[in-house]
Amino acid sequence: MGRGKIVIKRIDNSTSRQVTFSKRRNGLLKKAKELSILCEAEVGLIVFSSTGKLYDFASSSTKAVIERYNRLKEERIQLLNPISEDQFWETEAASLRQQLQYLQEMHRQLLGEGLSGLTFKDLQNLENQLEMSLKGIRMKKESSIHQENIELHKKVSQMCQENKELRKKVYGAEGIDQANGSSQVSHGLLGYEFQAPTNLQLSQPQSQERSFMNTI
Repeated sequence: MGRGKIVIKRIDNSTSRQVTFSKRRNGLLKKAKELSILCEAEVGLIVFSSTGKLYDFASSSTKAVIERYNRLKEERIQLLNPISEDQFWETEAASLRQQLQYLQEMHRQLLGEGLSGLTFKDLQNLENQLEMSLKGIRMKKESSIHQENIELHKKVSQMCQENKELRKKVYGAEGIDQANGSSQVSHGLLGYEFQAPTNLQLSQPQSQERSFMNTI
């Protein structure tokens, strides 16, 4: 039997209500984090329990998300009211200056400067941001290495094919198997074939030396 549909209403039992809150809160925070990583979205989540306890998550920082929300909310309100072009550009310039100031502050913090005034929660958010940035860099680096390996494999396969065609031209189509059987071949790391070096030794003319000694 499948699970019955849960009626969305307040849970009367306090223990069940607390358990449900804990499970769904963790799931909500997990989904918010996944959304920020997978989609590169700026996500801010604030949850207050029935006892007044705060739980939050922010892809950058809670303060930055709230400031951005308030700024966009004000811009929406202003769009409803006609304003002059000068006022629009003044507002836009002020917004850009604020964003620049925020980015400069974040850059200093990422370099380890200006951390004395941050709270423990701000430091945790900064750490999370660094971890997500490092994860993104690792993923891009792994993807680049994987692509390079594919290209290298194609080049090696092409060189092996060219080597095979060259051997056919040298030995002929019928004599290539005989040449492979008579030659000692060592395989390199990339699959190239090299003929093993042949050690040549000159025999000593012992018989002539003995005849000469007997004559003496």
